[in-house]
Amino acid sequence: MSQIQVIKVTKETMKKMQTFYEKHRLNKTVPYSEFVARIGNTTITAYTSGKVVFQGSDAEKIAAKWGSSLKTNKKTSSSSKKTTTLPANFSKLSVLGSDEVGNGSYFGPVTVCAAYVDKTMVEKLKALGVRDSKELTDPQIIQLSKVVKELIPYKLLIVEPEKYNQIQPKYNAVHMKVALHNQAIHLLLRDIEPIKPEAILIDQFTPETNYKKYVRSEKNQVSETLSFITKGEQYHVAVAAASIISRAAFLEELDKESAELGMKVPSGAGATSDKVAAKVIAKGGLDLLSKYVKLHFANTEKAKKIAAK
Repeated sequence: MSQIQVIKVTKETMKKMQTFYEKHRLNKTVPYSEFVARIGNTTITAYTSGKVVFQGSDAEKIAAKWGSSLKTNKKTSSSSKKTTTLPANFSKLSVLGSDEVGNGSYFGPVTVCAAYVDKTMVEKLKALGVRDSKELTDPQIIQLSKVVKELIPYKLLIVEPEKYNQIQPKYNAVHMKVALHNQAIHLLLRDIEPIKPEAILIDQFTPETNYKKYVRSEKNQVSETLSFITKGEQYHVAVAAASIISRAAFLEELDKESAELGMKVPSGAGATSDKVAAKVIAKGGLDLLSKYVKLHFANTEKAKKIAAK
């Protein structure tokens, strides 16, 4: 059973938590968060508002170290979050999986990858170390991505910040991800024809009903049956491969931005992003900033205030 605990901490306590969990931080971006870390089976997500969410078997125990819960302990079966029931042998099937990276990061693009893993390749990829990208270091992800892309069919879509800012007024964050997942899957299915995957699994980022609502407006709507499940990389290596390729592309784009701007560009949407954005504004104004960040994030207004001092 999974527990959820939410506490509110001061800025001073938040700094202590950042230091304490530094070695346990995950390569994961969550909107308006300071950091995401994992201790054993418990995930800690700290938000800029001061709220910290603990989720996992030891949530209550770990949260108690830092403060009192804002709400009563909530126990949920992990299966209650799933909108898809997968067969017991799912991990051994030939599956097309998709995942995305960058949606919660102020700097950098949104990257979405669809990857097809034939059942004959499942064990080989696992032996290479293909697993949840959050369990790998950035250098490992970049190196592993190069190997994986030589072994399996995939389709990678990259929406640079400048393009993102043009699309964003029409597409909210969820709608944009739905469109990108659908397009990546559509293009990969076309590339691997006449092969038909035994299943298509999307790492779930919104309820299935919501996905279907947004995808209706897409030109190349995938008609095949889709499965949705959170932490999809735990259920099939195809999603793990898609996650690694997406993450590597995101990291490589951040490196390009850093080189172009002459300063280290961070991932995430914390205070460091505000400070770097302020330097970009000082260098070339909002016109320059718009080429490197997702302007609708609250970070933009914060950066403008810092730059004005």
